[in-house]
This record gives sequence, C-alpha cells and structure tokens, in this order.
Amino acid sequence: MSDESSFFNLSPDKVLSGAEEAGFRPTGEFSQLNSYENRVFDIVCENTERVIAKFYRPNRWSQEAILDEHEFLYDLKKEGIPAVAPLLLKNQKTLINCDGMWTAFFPKIRGRLPQELLENDYVKVGHLMAQVHNLGARKKAPHRVSMDENFPGAWQSLDLLQDWVSPETLDRYNDAAVKILEAFSDVIDPSEFLRIHGDCHRGNLLQGGDINLRRSVTANSDGHPPEEKFFLVDFDDFVNGPAVQDFWMLFSGDRDQESQERDLILKGYEELRDFPHHQWDWIPILQGLRIISYASWIAKRWEDPSFPRIFPEFNTYGYWAEETEALEKIAWSLDLS
Repeated sequence: MSDESSFFNLSPDKVLSGAEEAGFRPTGEFSQLNSYENRVFDIVCENTERVIAKFYRPNRWSQEAILDEHEFLYDLKKEGIPAVAPLLLKNQKTLINCDGMWTAFFPKIRGRLPQELLENDYVKVGHLMAQVHNLGARKKAPHRVSMDENFPGAWQSLDLLQDWVSPETLDRYNDAAVKILEAFSDVIDPSEFLRIHGDCHRGNLLQGGDINLRRSVTANSDGHPPEEKFFLVDFDDFVNGPAVQDFWMLFSGDRDQESQERDLILKGYEELRDFPHHQWDWIPILQGLRIISYASWIAKRWEDPSFPRIFPEFNTYGYWAEETEALEKIAWSLDLS
C-alpha cells in the first residue's frame, strides 16, 4: 500500500507493532485520540505509564522539519518551561519510521481544558508565552515554514479553492481574499519572525500540575495542592512567525472584553519580554489568512475518509456564503484603516 493508504487504514496491529519497535511493551490495550491531521493513540504498556503514539500524516512534514519541532520542545523542557517533549526511543532518537509514517511517542500527561480564562489566568498565559518566545527568538527553525507571503502556499491555496468555492460566491470570495493576501504581503514583516507555536488556540492550552513528571503530582510540603500551571500542547503547526499569531486565538471573541484580555495577557508577557505592539494591527490579516488556509487544508485532505464525515457542509453553498462574508468583513476593515 502507499504511505497514505497505510495512514488511512492504520490497523491495531500496526499501532502495537510500532510501539514494540520503538522499545515499549504494549499490553494490547489502547484507544485512539481526537486528531484531524495525524493519528494519535493512547497505549497502555507493561511496567510503565501510558504513552501517546503520534503517527504523522505522510508527505506533510519532512523528517528534518519534525526534528525541528522536537528540538524546540526539548529546549523548552531544559529551560524549565512547561512542555511535553517526545520520549527517547530504543534507537536513541525521537522518531521511527513505521511503514512510511514518521512516528513519535510522548509521555501521557494529565491536564484539563480550562472552561474559561479568569483575569489571573490571562496573566499566567502571557507569562508562559513570553517564556516560549524568549526561547523561540534565539534562532530560527530552518526546516519549518515561515509565515511570509507564501505561508502556507497562500496564493496556491486560493488557486486550489477555485474548484471548491460555491460559484454563486466565487467572485466575492476572490475579491476579498486577494485584498487580504495583498495586505499580508505589504504589511507583515518577516524580519520580526521567531519560532512560535503557530496554532495557539484554547484547545491547545491545558492546565495541570508538573507535566514533566510521569506520575500524579502530590501535595506540596505545606499540604496545599501544587499550583496548576498552563502549558501548550500540539506543536504540529510550529512555525517561524510573528509573536501576535500566538495571541489572537486565545481571546474569548467578546469584543467588549478583548481590550481587557489583551491588557492582562500583556501584563504577564511584558514581565519577561517586550511585545511589538504594532503587531496588534496585523490580527485581521492573520484571521483572513487562517480562513483561506483552513479551507485549503480541508480541500487537500478530502480524500482522507474521515474528512467528509467531519466537515459535511464543506462543499455546500451555505458554508461558502458564510466564509465569503467573514472574508469580506475583514477586507472592508482593511479598506477603512
């Protein structure tokens, strides 16, 4: 079978044999976790904690690009910054190749999605992001993409969508998308890029104890439970990009609250690092780029049997009418600025 066929039809035997090849002793008990892009499994092993196996989607990232991600995670961990770094495997590396699929294993961590972010939570998250960005600014990730005008093939993404956008909205969609991509080329300055998470939304922000411990965290010596730290997961979209990209998806979306949320997150961030405040003006452009890139991502994955089930409205008029209106609102705001 081809690499993608193996990926689409990843069998239990293949998952367990991959764990054995990596040096673990699986009991045979495992469960699949939610992941659109990759295949991720929670595996129970003998004489050890559970491990998380991540089978990377073939033909997306090169081995070198994945290792850039792993290096960054290890650097974060070495600095004492909450991070879930991959485990060192039997081959003394963090990757193995399972039937054409790059595969890594991570420790099982205990964390929870915060139901809402309180005022002090925003300050803590800002402090965490400053730590991540201070490390990210030390060098570039040479094999990862950069959020320049071609990210991630932005104009190519728009070309691809010509066969997907509803004909009734195609001209409007293109007009708005072109304005946004031209603004991206004119405004976004790649010289300000650093290594960032890249997909920093609330679903990738967890709260828990000491994530660098494999076992449950006990109370402190004073009898009080340990402070719950925030930490980021899923660095699969790790890129070279602007600092503000790791902020705008964390806000609640309530325009009346956004100014306060921004001030609070900056309070924590600027304890450790200056924030480039002019980048706040880049947010509408980045929002528009995400809309285009996300639609292109779905289109490119449409042959994956899971995608038509996950996105049943993707090739309907209603979906593209809503996407077009969202892009037009952004394009109009750029015209007014």
